[in-house]
Amino acid sequence: MTSASVILELRGIRKDFGALAAVDGIDLAIAEGEFFTIVGPSGSGKTTLLRMLAGMEQPSSGDILLRGRRINDLPANRRPTCMVFQSLALFPHRTVGENIEFSLKIRGVSKVERRQRAHGLMRLLRLPEELYGKNVTKCSGGERQRVALARALAYDPEILFFDEPLSAIDYKLRKTLEKELKDIHRETGKTFVYITHSLEEAMVMSDRIGVMRQGRLVQVGTPNEIYVTPNNKFVSEFIGDVNVFPVEVAGPGRLRSSAIAGEFTAPKLPSGFSKGHLVIRPEYLRFLADPSGAENSLKGRLYNEYALGSRFQYQVRVGDQVFVVEKLRQQAYGGRLDDDVVIGWDARDSILVTD
Repeated sequence: MTSASVILELRGIRKDFGALAAVDGIDLAIAEGEFFTIVGPSGSGKTTLLRMLAGMEQPSSGDILLRGRRINDLPANRRPTCMVFQSLALFPHRTVGENIEFSLKIRGVSKVERRQRAHGLMRLLRLPEELYGKNVTKCSGGERQRVALARALAYDPEILFFDEPLSAIDYKLRKTLEKELKDIHRETGKTFVYITHSLEEAMVMSDRIGVMRQGRLVQVGTPNEIYVTPNNKFVSEFIGDVNVFPVEVAGPGRLRSSAIAGEFTAPKLPSGFSKGHLVIRPEYLRFLADPSGAENSLKGRLYNEYALGSRFQYQVRVGDQVFVVEKLRQQAYGGRLDDDVVIGWDARDSILVTD
């Protein structure tokens, strides 16, 4: 990322509440036009970080730079940014059109121009034109989400911040709006900074993802990088279903585990690695007719199965360890629960991580 392409930069950003460091020394550069998502569990500091970026909180230390200009002390209403809240914060006594046009009216834009702009945004966000004069409280949940986004875009901000706007709506609508948000990002070319506790949302929409834990960014990368090469156990477990168990080096190219009897062929060992965890994604495990069908194999018992639409997920018990195997529907395991099974994986399909 070149300095010319960076729109927002954080240097050593920290926010203390008494003895608690809610955000603990974050360095980050976000490119202009990027869809950057911050994910993390509750209490990880992601909302506090977003509020500082939007000007609603001041950092205890560090600098926030917008196009190279320090904006720590610049109030929210003087920044070329806008926030879409989880609560949406729409004006309940106003119509859809009045909500969308609010910032334009404050700026003194003419009524005709405001209406044209509102209708253009409604078309972009797939809001029927007849909703323009409808009270916003009479709209559906999905319509209100779109109105909130249209109101933010009407302000014509350089950066849009999103504070978990889809967390309170049903699954099917959320899936629709995730795709629409990605489409809108592409069409507008705006910079989106989005926070969520849902990795699934982040994976669908983002150019890059930052994973937060205890006030720190523990990994930043593309969705594929975060999923395929997590840099520690926390990230590997946070990013979807995973098989993970402790291992230590048993010899050249070999691992052993206190959780599972036997030794395994190791993937490429990180420099200085002696012990940590082996990570295997469910889709890389497979059922074997014979243990020789993979570099590593385990004997277990098929404990349960779950139909997930286009794929099946299976639980296989190996001693006290439960492994998750995931297959496309056309590759589904044809046996029965409580069958004795053999599962396996090749070394290249596993990852070694630290704690």
